[in-house]
Amino acid sequence: MRRIDTAKHVFLFFFSLLPLKGGCFLDAQETNVTRITLEEAQERALRQSVSLQKSGLDLESAAYSASRLWSEFFPSISANAGVNYGSNLFSNGGFTLEENNFSYSVSAGVSLSLNAGLPLSMRIITLAYQSQLLTYEDTKRQIGVQITKAFYNLLAEKQNIALLEERLDLARKQREKSAIEFRNGFISERSDMQTQLAVENARLDASRASVQYESHLRDFLTLLGMDESSEQVALDGAIKSERASFDSEALIRDVLPQRPDIVRQRQTIERLELAKRQKVLSSKAPSVNGSIQWRGGSGSAALQGQFSDSITGSLSVAIPIDPWIPGAKSDQALRNAEMDIKKARLDLVNIESVAKNEIRNLCANLRNLWGTIEIAYMQVNIAERAHQLTEQAFQQGAVEVLTLEDARNALTTARQQLLSAELAYKLGLLDLEAAVNADLGSEV
Repeated sequence: MRRIDTAKHVFLFFFSLLPLKGGCFLDAQETNVTRITLEEAQERALRQSVSLQKSGLDLESAAYSASRLWSEFFPSISANAGVNYGSNLFSNGGFTLEENNFSYSVSAGVSLSLNAGLPLSMRIITLAYQSQLLTYEDTKRQIGVQITKAFYNLLAEKQNIALLEERLDLARKQREKSAIEFRNGFISERSDMQTQLAVENARLDASRASVQYESHLRDFLTLLGMDESSEQVALDGAIKSERASFDSEALIRDVLPQRPDIVRQRQTIERLELAKRQKVLSSKAPSVNGSIQWRGGSGSAALQGQFSDSITGSLSVAIPIDPWIPGAKSDQALRNAEMDIKKARLDLVNIESVAKNEIRNLCANLRNLWGTIEIAYMQVNIAERAHQLTEQAFQQGAVEVLTLEDARNALTTARQQLLSAELAYKLGLLDLEAAVNADLGSEV
């Protein structure tokens, strides 16, 4: 009797350790999983993006030029040194190589050219930097939107897999019940085989969804510059749909002027206007040219000759004439510059019109999508109740197994439609944020 008690205590001791060991195993599994939030994904994508790196290099180059505007009026400086040799070729005995025939020369010069269009050229360089800065920030925002959409799509796919696995679990439970009822003679072999087929169909759908999710997850991790396999990475987030109401006209009035494409087009117009004025001043206004040149050397008195030097300076004013003649090439270039400005202004009007329509359509679409979500919620409630009643009827033998399977599929479909509606609403909100270039509360 004592041996039995001892064995019982030992068994209870090891049995009590099982939950602890299992919990440690689960904790180890959790520690091996890399969980990525939306903010982390965006940061990784920004560091990995080649297009952003190239835009950053362009921005660095533009900033370098904008911080050194003095180079536009910096004079041209040159220095020269040389050795010369002179000799007869055919006369007086022909060519001879003598040391006295060698001479040397040195020179240095500074020249400066000033015209009335120089300040505008400096302004154009500054505007180019501002435009490149806008392009860089816009590229960052576009990458953020792209990653956010991919992140939520993956969350939706993962949740869809959970729905399909839940459907598979229900089919398996029904399969177990049907197997018992078939052995007891309550249902036919046909009904039993149909429940088995339903399990295999549900398993196939869940497997296909998992394979597709893993493929999309690998593509997503590539954008983040990660080498981890899909089994080691999990996305930390959820799709939360909260009703949001936006006044399209207020958005157009308040945030439309800050849209990158509109700001960029206005900068284009300003650049074209500055370029035209710069052309006018450079071609029609007088220009001043000044230079100083110093020369020295031994002349023709050989290398050992006496050194002599000289310095010369010049100052000139050039007054162009042909740009003032109507129809001349310079005049035609100015007219073409004016046409480019007019076309750029027409493009601005068109961009603003398209942007306004886009914002109005997105706001209306969000209202319609929220109505779709409300309908999808009601469909899920109805499908859940219908599935419960159909399952009860099947247990009582009032309906066939195909009817139960249809109810189960209808429940899964209703839940998938709700998931799709919530995802569409979330993506629609992201599209509106991109359209107005502002955060409207779409954080996870």
